[in-house]
Amino acid sequence: MLSEKSIPVVEATLPVVAQHLDAISGVFYDTMLGENPELLNTFSRSAQATGEQKSALAGAVAAFAAHLVGAGPEAHVFDHVVERIAQRHCALGIRPEQYTLVGRYLMGAVGTVLGDAVTPPIAAAWDEVYWLFASRLIGREARLYGEAGVDGTDPWREYTVVNRIEEAHDAVSFLLSPADGAPAPHFLPGQYVTVAADLPDGSRQLRQYSLSQSATGGPLRITVRRVRGRDGTPDGVVSGWLHDVVQVDDTLRLSQPYGDLTLRDGGTPLLLVSAGVGITPIAAILDHVARTQPARPVTAVHADRSPDRHPLRHDTASHGSRLRTFTNLTWYEESTGRVDVDLIPLDEGAEVYLCGPVPFMQHIRAGLHRRGVPDANIRYEVFGSEQWRPVPVPA
Repeated sequence: MLSEKSIPVVEATLPVVAQHLDAISGVFYDTMLGENPELLNTFSRSAQATGEQKSALAGAVAAFAAHLVGAGPEAHVFDHVVERIAQRHCALGIRPEQYTLVGRYLMGAVGTVLGDAVTPPIAAAWDEVYWLFASRLIGREARLYGEAGVDGTDPWREYTVVNRIEEAHDAVSFLLSPADGAPAPHFLPGQYVTVAADLPDGSRQLRQYSLSQSATGGPLRITVRRVRGRDGTPDGVVSGWLHDVVQVDDTLRLSQPYGDLTLRDGGTPLLLVSAGVGITPIAAILDHVARTQPARPVTAVHADRSPDRHPLRHDTASHGSRLRTFTNLTWYEESTGRVDVDLIPLDEGAEVYLCGPVPFMQHIRAGLHRRGVPDANIRYEVFGSEQWRPVPVPA
């Protein structure tokens, strides 16, 4: 709970902070990474180049402030925000002491952008907001690390590449077994791991990849699409390294599995919707259902540019053949255009799992809402940094 003296201060200043959020985010990241270049090994170069990651943390703090003063997400919605961020942080090996560094630079960026408008009471109120947010994350992350049995000093485990499979144009699967010969960790369908890539230039970059088949007790599988730069942005550093360099018998360092896009218990019909490499967590969910609940009705919908770019489509057909009731629909942009949500069969009470580019997911969610599917029945995964924003700012 925000203190009584801070509530009116945050209410009064939230619109100004929201209005300058992009500038605050830019100063925050540029200053922190400029003075602490070792952090470049944690933050994605590609996301920094596109600006995607810069606005994620500041936006989440501002959204949390709006929540605290009753102008933002309700409690159950923000619980979801905290859970998603905590899962992501654990996959990156974020530690409690790093929150002190981040807080210092974030509050410094607020002061730099807003200048003399940031009086001591305003600075104290927003510092309180940040630490309430940070404390919730630190507590949840500690529990997640404990459940995963992670050593805080070294959250990584070595895996050997036991197979490499060309799945489609620019998409490769890697099968990975623990290098120590011990069993691979159990995971829930829909979760991901982080690959800690030690690159030829001596730097380390961290990228998260969904596990693309269900837990079987055997190797883990990730399916990686090569990221091609657009509009002047660079190609994906880690995806290119995995495609061009990593071969069978090589060793990779992975995190434990994390992520909250996991299949809920129950037997309600499922609608699984994906686009591009977003098929990876969907494939794991479909595999799991085929193994454990073959009588559960499933509809799978996938969108891609063309058949040759459609990864794991043979897996989809194979898993679907083991289900009693299965519908499989595909849209290819080059021939059939975008997914027509009105043509997707909807079972009453169906649970929806959604993964793909953000514009695609927005299109699908809008169509499902129009057809009467409530938000509570739609779960989704965002590849990259999810953007959280406070209440709209008046013009």
